[in-house]
Amino acid sequence: MYMFKYVMKRIGLMVLTFSVIMLICFTLIKLLPITVQRQQGVDANLMYYKLEARGYIKDLIYEGSLVVGFSRVPIMVQLWNYLKNIFLHGDFGIGFSMASYAMRPVLDVFLEKLPPTVLINVYSTLIGVPIGLGLGILAALKKNKWPDQVINIVIILLISLPSIVLGLVIQYIFCYKLDWFPTIMESGYDYFSWPMFKSMLPAVFALCLGSIAGYARYTRAELSEVLTNEYMLLARTKGLTRGQATFRHALRNSMVVIFPSILSEFVAVLSGSLVIERMFSIPGVGQLYLDSITYQDYDFFMLLSGFYCLVGLLAGIIVDISYGFIDPRIRMGAK
Repeated sequence: MYMFKYVMKRIGLMVLTFSVIMLICFTLIKLLPITVQRQQGVDANLMYYKLEARGYIKDLIYEGSLVVGFSRVPIMVQLWNYLKNIFLHGDFGIGFSMASYAMRPVLDVFLEKLPPTVLINVYSTLIGVPIGLGLGILAALKKNKWPDQVINIVIILLISLPSIVLGLVIQYIFCYKLDWFPTIMESGYDYFSWPMFKSMLPAVFALCLGSIAGYARYTRAELSEVLTNEYMLLARTKGLTRGQATFRHALRNSMVVIFPSILSEFVAVLSGSLVIERMFSIPGVGQLYLDSITYQDYDFFMLLSGFYCLVGLLAGIIVDISYGFIDPRIRMGAK
């Protein structure tokens, strides 16, 4: 009962926080000027008509047959029109600044771009978690010995280097010098084919190397502390070997801290993939988000901001709830 009340309270706070953040984003983006660039193959007048139909602008000013000016609709009226289109028609808007996505529904483009982003982050987690946990366990069991020192040096290097630097190193060594992988991701939609998977690996490695260092650091620190507790000595005196005591007791108690850190690291990787997607030409939502900011494509910006914001807020709730499942002694929301 305590957990149910706690979860409902957190969901309510999440909705409130999400609404406030999106209101701030909407207000700030609408304070910027609306720029419809006249590009080859794009009817600028049609863009203005669409913006007028959506309730963003009014009173178009013509010079000949071209629209050269307009009046801005008040921000609160724009917000009402925006929310009405979403909740009544499932319409999140259309693109109008980026020529590649002009006049296309932003939700359709988002769903089209989502699989590559999800895949490179899932692959990064699947590769990074076992390697990071394994290195952390080894470092804790061999504390202050040469394996621990070597692992610590690697951890410090990987944590110190930004993912963009790691990406450049991977591109130079594995893509250019050794020619093991293509420099950019293969085009197409067959995401589970071997050529497509192989072309994703450089971006995956660039993302997961930093995560491996983070997992190893968390695991080493927590497991080293747990191994020195008195109940570990009691377990050994009862006849358990060091390996049995470690895996039955120490690792289980360490996971109270380690498992939530894995979820937090996944969110951090998802945010970090914004730059990596641009570097390796991954046609995902990260690159689309950066383009929407560059070209001030408001509807794309709002949808993608909401996506990343919602992922972060949901991860926070999942992390908190996970404590209660990992350790039954923890009762979230109990007094």
